Amino acid sequence: MEKSGEMVVLPVLVEQNYRACTIPYRFPSDNPKKTTLTELSWINLFANSIPSFRKRAESDDSVVDAPAKAEKFAQRYNDILEDLKRDPESHGGPPDCILLCQLREQVLREVGFRDIFKKVKDEENAKAITLFKDVVHLNDAIEDEPKRIENLIRGIFAGNIFDLGSAQLAELFAKDGMSFQASCQNLVPRPWVIDDLDNFISKWGQKSWKKAVIFVDNSGADVVLGILPLARELLQHGVQVVLAANDLPSINDITYTELIEVLAKVIDLTSVSQELSYLASDADLVVLEGMGRGIETNLYAQFKCDSLKIAMVKHLEVAEFLGGRLYDCVIKFNQASI
Repeated sequence: MEKSGEMVVLPVLVEQNYRACTIPYRFPSDNPKKTTLTELSWINLFANSIPSFRKRAESDDSVVDAPAKAEKFAQRYNDILEDLKRDPESHGGPPDCILLCQLREQVLREVGFRDIFKKVKDEENAKAITLFKDVVHLNDAIEDEPKRIENLIRGIFAGNIFDLGSAQLAELFAKDGMSFQASCQNLVPRPWVIDDLDNFISKWGQKSWKKAVIFVDNSGADVVLGILPLARELLQHGVQVVLAANDLPSINDITYTELIEVLAKVIDLTSVSQELSYLASDADLVVLEGMGRGIETNLYAQFKCDSLKIAMVKHLEVAEFLGGRLYDCVIKFNQASI
């Protein structure tokens, strides 16, 4: 979805004053002027990512003097994180993963970078598009519907592995290139840390959905080989599908314009509109995909319609919070609250 005008609350949310934050970074009893251990842990996590972001920025040949600007980004963002350690209310705090991401993107744009992952995103999208037909043909060949839906869900998890921010994970599951099918088979065994797959398949079998809004995550295999086959399956069952993507770059998330380019090459989806709030008002299924959107911020969000949160756990801090394993899978399905 492309943003048009003022941002509004998603109309199918039950709590209109809902705060997108799954992990409790602090409690009312905590000193507002002192960083909590959880906040400090996440600040350090983002600090540890600075070298990889600086390296990515240095190689951005669309920016003049990229190496110098990359160094400026690294120093400025590190200073901000140090400020937050001393005073959690500085820079719009207290900090959580959303604020830490926003500040990182803000600094990148301030020093002159728009999308440091653009080149590699385009490369990953191109690779994934070459595999799209084979993936959907394999899905179509599964005649048993519950097994076919499970295979689609496993494909979303496998696609979510290929996160440019998790290079070790991508290498672990795809040592011989983009081995998507091998990744599907190498998922941690069920039961997963949150595992509502059977409930989701059962509701799918009722054929009661008319419109689904899917919030997409990463470029490459994630969206092309994970989400689009699911969207295609929904379309084949007469469900209207709305795909929602960021309008501005954020790490390796696919943007609205990039999504339009991908769709033109792999599938005919004409229900991608510019006004998400209007289109989502009568949705009866909302899908939130990706660790940031599906776990770290909105895992406990309640909707007036059915909702599916699905992602792979790629941060140790998240795995510990959930009581699961690193690289565990989360599929949380809730039927309409009201």
